[in-house]
Amino acid sequence: MKKMISLLMSLTLMLSLFAPVASANTKKDQDAKDKSVHVQIVLFDGFDLLDALAPYEVFAAAGMYSGGKVTVELVSAEGKRSVPSGLNGPSLEAQGVIDPARSGIIVVPGASGKPAGKSEDSIPNILKQAKDTALTSMMKQALNNKEVTVVTVCGGSLVLAMGGLLKDRYAVTNQIGMGALGALGAIPVDARIVEDTPRLVTAGGVTSGLDVALYLVEREVGPQIANAIEKLFEYERRGTVWQATGIAPIHFEADQPRQGQ
Repeated sequence: MKKMISLLMSLTLMLSLFAPVASANTKKDQDAKDKSVHVQIVLFDGFDLLDALAPYEVFAAAGMYSGGKVTVELVSAEGKRSVPSGLNGPSLEAQGVIDPARSGIIVVPGASGKPAGKSEDSIPNILKQAKDTALTSMMKQALNNKEVTVVTVCGGSLVLAMGGLLKDRYAVTNQIGMGALGALGAIPVDARIVEDTPRLVTAGGVTSGLDVALYLVEREVGPQIANAIEKLFEYERRGTVWQATGIAPIHFEADQPRQGQ
């Protein structure tokens, strides 16, 4: 009898330990089910099509699989208009104006053009022209809004950096622009996706728009939706999401003698 009572007490203790964990997991699942996310994808003259459309497709698929919990629209600093992409590519229709006060996600793509130079169709010039529009002030407002996650793809981080919005912030861009990113005051990190804070996430090369969008879908509405999208696209997310946490790696290259020494 005593053994039976002891066993029951042990089971009661175990259940009491596991109950808070189960309750927390249930609450987390319920929060994900109740959550809705609106995504604004920014367009500007000369934007890169893949930078914008890869995230658009991921978020649109997330909306489909979640029963409308994720919504996405194309926007511009000027409002509703036809926006030409770079390299004489097709135009896309911005459905409205950027709303930095609206909670959710705002994605800023990079540009498509000549990788260097000062010609009108060069990427540096296109990004500078975008920076000189109302986009910069709108993104400053978005970065100050605790309910908004600002995301950049490829050269999109350079648009923000040119406007002085990434000073002392961890970020990444296309490899050809990493030097410029550092010169503009950001802290360049060689990673596929860099999360400076949960409200500022930057992605590297052109195709990284798929990866950062899949990461944000998993973060915001859960891994089941993200996995369903990966199966639909027959694509698996690339790269670790770098964060300024944990143990920093030792850089052994710095200890190696220079050639000829």
